Amino acid sequence: MLIGLTGTPGTGKTSVSKLLEKRRGWKVIYLNDLIKEEHLYTEVDEKRDAVVADMELIQSRLGEIIDEMEKGSINGIVILESHLAHYITDIVIVLRAYPPELKKRLEKRGYSEEKINENAEAESIDLILAEAFEWCKKVFEVNTTGRTAEETAADVEKIIDNLLAGKEDELQEYAPGSLDWIDSVP
Repeated sequence: MLIGLTGTPGTGKTSVSKLLEKRRGWKVIYLNDLIKEEHLYTEVDEKRDAVVADMELIQSRLGEIIDEMEKGSINGIVILESHLAHYITDIVIVLRAYPPELKKRLEKRGYSEEKINENAEAESIDLILAEAFEWCKKVFEVNTTGRTAEETAADVEKIIDNLLAGKEDELQEYAPGSLDWIDSVP
């Protein structure tokens, strides 16, 4: 089962994914690293300090990787970690963070002010969540504001365990749409 772990940069995707690998043995594809390592992009956007992903190339390469990973994964779970995961997976968990806290996290990473503001604005208007609804069959939302990676990982584990057990009705607390941060960014 391929599950996307997505969200605005700084919401905790990588930290949570590393914990899930360690605690549960689930396989994780760190898509942003794969894109850069295997040059699965069409150009480098110097102004935004980012690469422009080639989604067709990514889809093709992921098919090969996922087939191999699912064979060796516990319960067949493969997590696709990236702010782009919702374009690829049918099931996605969107990590969210209150934009002022997100700004602080991105400042600690050394992001430019422009990139920090762009990501905080995207988070405040629910951009990735809205895209996930457009692209995915099942969408869950986890608030990471003021929480540790361990606490967030426990929520992600609960979602995945309930999906595996066919108990989606027990996941109402993760139903998307409960977070509204539109007024948080000037």
